[in-house]
Amino acid sequence: MLDNENKVEATATVEENKATTAAPAKEKEVKESKDSKQPNNRRADRRDNKRSTSNNRRNAPVDNFEEKIIKIKHISKTTKGGRRMRFSALAVIGDHNGRVGFGIGKATEVPNAIKKAIKNARKNIITVAMNKRHTVFHEAIGRAGASKVLLKPAPEGTGIIAGGVIRAVVELAGFKDLYTKNLGSNTALNMVFAVIDGLKSQLIPAKVKEARAIESSEAKAATKKEDK
Repeated sequence: MLDNENKVEATATVEENKATTAAPAKEKEVKESKDSKQPNNRRADRRDNKRSTSNNRRNAPVDNFEEKIIKIKHISKTTKGGRRMRFSALAVIGDHNGRVGFGIGKATEVPNAIKKAIKNARKNIITVAMNKRHTVFHEAIGRAGASKVLLKPAPEGTGIIAGGVIRAVVELAGFKDLYTKNLGSNTALNMVFAVIDGLKSQLIPAKVKEARAIESSEAKAATKKEDK
C-alpha cells in the first residue's frame, strides 16, 4: 500500500513539474507569435496608408492647365573635383483661357528636372489680356535681352502664325488668331520672356477710357479754376 501511495505522489509531482515548465514555454510561444505578427501588421498599415494617399491623389481636383516642355538641355559645372553634369528643362503651362506661366528646373535626371520646371511654372502664372475674338487688342513688341517678338492681331479664321517657342506660349494662353514674328535672338528662354512682356504691355480699351475720362475731368476742373 505504501509503495502505491508513493508512486501516486511521485506521478503527481512529475505532472506538476511538467505543468509549471509548460506554462512559461506557452507564454514564450505567445510572445514570439505576437512579435512575429507586429511587423506584418506594420506592413499592412503602410500598404493601407499608401493606398489611401493614392486614392486621395486620384480624387483630388484636377486643374485645367496643360503642360508643354519646350526645351531640355545638358549643362555642366566645373568644380575642383571635376565636372558636375545636370539637365535643365524649360516648361510652359496654360489653361487656354488667359492664364499662362513658365518655369525652369535643373536636376541630375531628366524626369526630376521636368517636375521642378512644372512646379516653378505653377508659381509664376500670370493673367493675359485678350479680346472676344481671342486675339490681342493691338500690335505690341516684347523685349527680353537680345530677343524681340512682334505680336499683331489677326482676323478671325487666320489661326496662329508662329513657330516653336512662341506658338507654345500663345496657344496655352488661349489665343486663336494671331500674327507673330521673331525679330531678334532665338534663345528659348529669352523668347518666352519677350512674348510674355509683349502680352503684358497691351493697353485694354476700357482702362484707357477710364484714364482719359479722369484726365478730361481734371483738365476741366483746372480750366474752371483758371477762369475764376
